[in-house]
Amino acid sequence: MNTNFELQPEQLRWHCEPESLGFEYTSELCSYNEFIGQERAIRSIEFGLDLERPGYNLFLTGFTGTGRVGAIKYCIAKKIKDQQTEGILPQIFDWCYIFNFDSPDRPRVLKISAGEGKKLSTRLENLLKSIKEILPKAFAGEEYKNQKQILIDEEQRKNRQIVQELERMALQENFAFRMTSMGPILVPLADGKPMTQEQYIALSETEKETIEERRRSLLNEINNYFEKIHELEIELKNKISELDNRIADFSITPLFKECIQPYEDQPDIVQFLDFLKKYTLSYLQSFRDSQETSTVPQLLPFQKLQDPFLPFKINILVDNSDRGEPPVIFESHPNWTNLFGRIERKAMMGTYYSDHTMLKPGSLHLANSGYLIMYFRDLIMNPGVWEGLKRALKNHEIKIEDPWEQFGLVAPQGLTPEPLPFSVKVILVGDDMVYRLLTLFDEDFKDLFKVKADFDFQLEKNNDVIHSFACYVKKVCENENLLPFENSGVARLLEDATRRVSHKDKLVSQFGYIKDIVVESDHWARQEHSEKVTGDHVERALKERKNRHNQIEDKIQELIDQEIVLIDIQNEIIGQINGLSVYELGDYSFGKPSRITVKTYLGRQGIINIERESRMSGKIYDKGILIISGYLGHTFAQDKPLSISASICFEQSYEGVEGDSASLAETCAILSSLGEIPIRQNIAVTGSINQKGEVQAIGGVNQKIEGFFQLCKNRGLTSKQGVIIPASNIQNLMLDDEIVQAVRDGLFHIYAVKSVDEALEILTGMKSGKLLDDGTYESGTIKARVDEKIRVANEILKKISEIKENGIKDISNKTDQ
Repeated sequence: MNTNFELQPEQLRWHCEPESLGFEYTSELCSYNEFIGQERAIRSIEFGLDLERPGYNLFLTGFTGTGRVGAIKYCIAKKIKDQQTEGILPQIFDWCYIFNFDSPDRPRVLKISAGEGKKLSTRLENLLKSIKEILPKAFAGEEYKNQKQILIDEEQRKNRQIVQELERMALQENFAFRMTSMGPILVPLADGKPMTQEQYIALSETEKETIEERRRSLLNEINNYFEKIHELEIELKNKISELDNRIADFSITPLFKECIQPYEDQPDIVQFLDFLKKYTLSYLQSFRDSQETSTVPQLLPFQKLQDPFLPFKINILVDNSDRGEPPVIFESHPNWTNLFGRIERKAMMGTYYSDHTMLKPGSLHLANSGYLIMYFRDLIMNPGVWEGLKRALKNHEIKIEDPWEQFGLVAPQGLTPEPLPFSVKVILVGDDMVYRLLTLFDEDFKDLFKVKADFDFQLEKNNDVIHSFACYVKKVCENENLLPFENSGVARLLEDATRRVSHKDKLVSQFGYIKDIVVESDHWARQEHSEKVTGDHVERALKERKNRHNQIEDKIQELIDQEIVLIDIQNEIIGQINGLSVYELGDYSFGKPSRITVKTYLGRQGIINIERESRMSGKIYDKGILIISGYLGHTFAQDKPLSISASICFEQSYEGVEGDSASLAETCAILSSLGEIPIRQNIAVTGSINQKGEVQAIGGVNQKIEGFFQLCKNRGLTSKQGVIIPASNIQNLMLDDEIVQAVRDGLFHIYAVKSVDEALEILTGMKSGKLLDDGTYESGTIKARVDEKIRVANEILKKISEIKENGIKDISNKTDQ
């Protein structure tokens, strides 16, 4: 056998020597507070955070566990710290909703310096308390009572004059004037005395008619005088109202001046307090009473309110009094109300009502002038939220709306708060596929999220990264109160992190996974009552984790061991080869061999892919079959047609087949069938090819090798078994120590090839063969036998065609005769 392609044990795995780490225990290290690796993504984040322009929001892409949220939080914290050092922190504000005197169902927004919202609310509470105390005293004072009594006495004096005038007029007409609850009454006089009923009945009809005519005339004049009395009553009410306003204004003006003084440079607050003073003067009844009543008088020029003291209440929607830096909000459940706020309601007498104090903030409000982080997956799961967020970013304002209004439904007792100015750096976290789809199909996305930060799932391995990795382990131990790690434990973690990305020069950047292994290793160390975590504890954690996930792998291996799934690893068979497949279960992947068979025969159908014909193959697999056709045509059909047919089948495959990693094995099996050359079944093959016959890298190389090794181990290692892999996959090898030791002992072999020819020579023990100048291949080689088989097939097909053609001509001649 050609051993030029066999790999040495040291090529199969990267080993981390614990002594090379430069420490004995992680407790000797300093905690690593910075983010490890991801320089490209970090630069993108820093650019997006520094550029304070509309639309420069961030979208973080990458695999779950690569630390996207941790990285953005770290970068934001670093930026805020730098701003604090330089003294250039952006100013933050309290956001309040206040009563709108012009339109109470449209509350107004008030922007005020951080911490001033509570102070203003307290001042208004004290102002209301003072007004309630001082106004009842002012109206209970002797001066007010005297002035009011003067007005009343004057009105009564004028009323008496009018009544006296009416009595005089009535007496002139021989009537007595009397006032009753039913109004004025005129009684006829007889001899200067009121006429009795008997006297009135005794009068003639003419006399009665004369009396009634005079009575009607006199009543008309009396009614004119009563209009003057009514005008006097109105005049008295107005004068008393003016008196009340003067007294109230004199009493509360100092209070309002004291309240306005701190806000003289803030016209919005001054205007609000001016309106509040006018409202108080128009609503004196509620303030002057010593006890609050449930009756609500008519207000002029203001509307009736359920709560007459409502305008004195401020809704501090966002209180930043305890915050000295821009807010950083992570919204884990971005539904409509959590993001945009809500309008609460109270039930009263069979209906609902709301006011400005019932407005509640969302994450957009809380993050104003700061940063908002969300997972796009969570965002898009809530109807209407994505479109609402885009509107807020485009219009630079937040509207508190009922969620059902987004779907054309009418809200009860609708409140329409004034939109709140919006300035937030929004950071969305998602995967790269989502980013591409949004870029292609959402016309607003590119204008609103102009900064992409792409997180790699692997890191370049160097001394700095290894040291940072160890410091990260120390930090996890501190944060989770775990046992310290010995250098052997960190070394085993580094080896697993390398295997995780299947590359000897890289480490996995999914630190969530690393943290899980650290925690689980600590658990097994404590089970053994150890004071430190060693490499053995990490090894056990990895094996226990595998054991929790590999039940299906064991079931498939059991079927192979019981020969229910047929895999031959002993004989040499024509047109049959062991390919290697990877089973992806989401949280776990493993490799197992698959028998591939090929049958060739005369025909011009080319390669028949049984998986494709049965609709069980994917597009990449179908492409691999077409590439094989191209390779065969290029190699053997330069001077003749490729007049053969070949059927390829993955035996005992009852699910879909995808990927092109079997194309090398399938090519070898086709050439074996054509050349009638047996293939060693104890060598499994993986690798894809191009049309030139070059072997290309594939994925899952470690799992594939380990899957075939497990089968060979179960049946007994014979020192003849092995696996052929692409040479370009050598850098991806991170095999189990058991396989490395088996290779070292000569019990198992791994070959790395660059071409189909090299793989054929290993599988058959024959030379592949070079193309000679006359268009033929070297005698006694694989390609020579295949080429000869194709030539013979062409001759046979040519003769068959001639026979068919001559037969048709003979029939045609006999018909003419």
